[in-house]
Amino acid sequence: MSQLPAVEIARAATPQGEIALRRRGAVVELIVNGVFAMDSAEVASEIALADAAGPAPGRVLVGGLGLGYTAARLLDNGVRHIDVVELARPLIDWAVQGVTDQLERVAHDPRVQLHHGDVAEWLPRRPDAFDAILLDVDNGPAFLIHDRNARIYAADWLRSALDRLAPTGVLVIWSEDAVPALAWTLATLGNLEESVVAVQREGRRFDYVLYRLRRGTNVQS
Repeated sequence: MSQLPAVEIARAATPQGEIALRRRGAVVELIVNGVFAMDSAEVASEIALADAAGPAPGRVLVGGLGLGYTAARLLDNGVRHIDVVELARPLIDWAVQGVTDQLERVAHDPRVQLHHGDVAEWLPRRPDAFDAILLDVDNGPAFLIHDRNARIYAADWLRSALDRLAPTGVLVIWSEDAVPALAWTLATLGNLEESVVAVQREGRRFDYVLYRLRRGTNVQS
């Protein structure tokens, strides 16, 4: 895959830097500030993030549109409503325009509402009670594309996110790697479960991590 030429689909400047979509063969890639963010070749962890919300969830917040795979899986799982909060306005516009099939599907499903904004600021202002909050806004606290996203992994903000959950709701955070400091912080806030999603890319294994948190006292803490 890496030897195939990349064809640019779309590119735009944002206040946070440049964002681009490109196609390499049948694979779509998302590039943020010149850094590879994700592609459509291996989306197991994006799907697992959606599945962590449980079967047929009611209202779900997805932080980060990406290429649309998490939201699309939620639709397949029978979700009632999805709020997707995306920092990069061009990515929302490209979804509405149907630049890729997956983004178009998400943008035009009546159960989906796309919001342009920073989820770190958007969520604490919401009065809603979500059945699940799924965060895939960066690579995790150990490898940030946008430094300002560090606040999302801080205890105060995570506590405010928990406050926006329904009583049986879950907060799930995607991370590129295991981050013991993040796990410790989450464990002080509730019942934490960690799961590893192993994927193979060009002969290499990557272990992505999902941190799934419910309110309560973690028996491991």
